[in-house]
Amino acid sequence: MVMKYINLFCIVSLLMTSCSSKNSKPVNKDSVIAADPAKITKATNHSAANSLCFLRTEGKDNQDSTCVELIIKGDKVSGKMSWMPDQKDSRKGILEGTIKGDTINAVWSFMQEGTKDTLNLKFKLDHNKLLQKPLKLNVTSGRDQTDESVGYTLDYQTSAKVHH
Repeated sequence: MVMKYINLFCIVSLLMTSCSSKNSKPVNKDSVIAADPAKITKATNHSAANSLCFLRTEGKDNQDSTCVELIIKGDKVSGKMSWMPDQKDSRKGILEGTIKGDTINAVWSFMQEGTKDTLNLKFKLDHNKLLQKPLKLNVTSGRDQTDESVGYTLDYQTSAKVHH
């Protein structure tokens, strides 16, 4: 039981550190932080940037977590993504992509076990959630890839906002 609380504390601490980093550079003086991702698709000021953070936990005791920080400016998306499974090697890296309507196509460039790699990811903003198409193993290449045959089944909850 104590281990469950320690894991939860670590996840929350990592998320707060990730989404509240003082090392983040302001995008510009007119930056807007939106609490509701639905507002991003309605934004008309393309000089403003919207920053959002999302968290997904899974596993029997919610011990595995994925944190996503998105910075959306116009139709460009950048940010960070960290996949941190309990007692396994994590994947941490940057996201770069585009948004059209509520759909985000991004490339995740990450490090895992000292090796650089990339994955194409598909997200959808849905009110206070971020949805993602799941990954599947390509048996020919031995690499993960987005499963285009299914919907956006992975959901992330809105988390602490990025502070500029």
